[in-house]
Amino acid sequence: MKILGYKRPDNKIGIRNYLLILPVTRGSHILASKIAENVTNCKTFILGDEDGRDSDDRNTISRVLIGLGLNPNVGAVLLVCNKKNAGYDELLPSYIESEIAKSGKKVYLLDIEEQNGFYQALGQGIRIARRMAREISDIQRTDVDFGKLTIGVKCGLSDATSGISGNPTVGYMLDALIDQGGTAFFSETTEVIGAEEIVAKRCRNDEVKQKFLECVYRTENEAKSTGEDIRTINPIPANIEAGITTLEEKSLGAIAKAGTRPINGVLRYAERPKESGLYFVDSWMSSTSLFIGYAAAGANMVIFQMGGGALPVDPPMPSVSTGLIAPILYTTGNPKTYKRAGDEIDFNCGTIIEKKETISQAGERLIQHIQKVASGMYTKMETWNYQDPIEVFLKGPKL
Repeated sequence: MKILGYKRPDNKIGIRNYLLILPVTRGSHILASKIAENVTNCKTFILGDEDGRDSDDRNTISRVLIGLGLNPNVGAVLLVCNKKNAGYDELLPSYIESEIAKSGKKVYLLDIEEQNGFYQALGQGIRIARRMAREISDIQRTDVDFGKLTIGVKCGLSDATSGISGNPTVGYMLDALIDQGGTAFFSETTEVIGAEEIVAKRCRNDEVKQKFLECVYRTENEAKSTGEDIRTINPIPANIEAGITTLEEKSLGAIAKAGTRPINGVLRYAERPKESGLYFVDSWMSSTSLFIGYAAAGANMVIFQMGGGALPVDPPMPSVSTGLIAPILYTTGNPKTYKRAGDEIDFNCGTIIEKKETISQAGERLIQHIQKVASGMYTKMETWNYQDPIEVFLKGPKL
């Protein structure tokens, strides 16, 4: 199986070719935004304030910034800062620049102080960004293996179809990707509670199994410390209304999107794996933070599998662009959901419920659709000229 992708100097494969304008210090967000507004094919986002964060959160922010720059969907990076050698070691602009540059892609660090102020930096930044955008536009797509992809998956608005058609179809695709040598992420630690022992049996060794279960038990205990018990608040009212009756039913449906292959390891939020395979990412379930974490870990695209039994007609989707540089592809296993939201959802495997296809047939069709997107076809969310607010998953507290 082949796709048309962008081969990077570090031999990673991109499916998009963005210029990333990355603000790496407080006060540089407006400069990055104004540069991006004036130059084609740019992506940027406003990073939450790192001030007062503990070392764990600062290292998370650092992983996100470096990881976004390393993502193979990025052709070049323009970093923007106030002072390149000021701040915490892990957040020094010069350090972030050097880590991204290890990939071999072009990186330029624009220091507002060295440019004698904001307005001079804006003019110079636009000039540099235009030059970089033109240079990467000359990079051509080439034939590469499907197994070079990295894909992150999530499910949401779970209903009775999620565990029967939608998530199993995504799982079938992930199995094929892993078998081809690819890499995949699944996450949402709160959502595996109730099926954690089944997931643990898929871990490749006792070390990975123990690490996975520690994530689950820690998350459950953290919730209990706030007075909430995940095992009793799930399924939530919307899930019950949509046909899910128990926590176990919801969790078993949720883990189906991860396929059946061994779990190679457990990653922190925005942590890049050292080798290919299937990975569990210890993270919160919100798409406002999860997808940017997937992108920082190297995901080329994100699949958001929707149940959506109670969706209204023509609804807005929960996330449009929270993957920033990793496009979001929506799927559903509910034919009613697709009928209501066909302008927004890319792929319908509700055909399984309608007895028109098997899971394997729908899974093969999903693989073909992903090949098209990986080769340049837009997802439906990519046709929106809109950037979602993005939140980095930080545990705090602020000090």
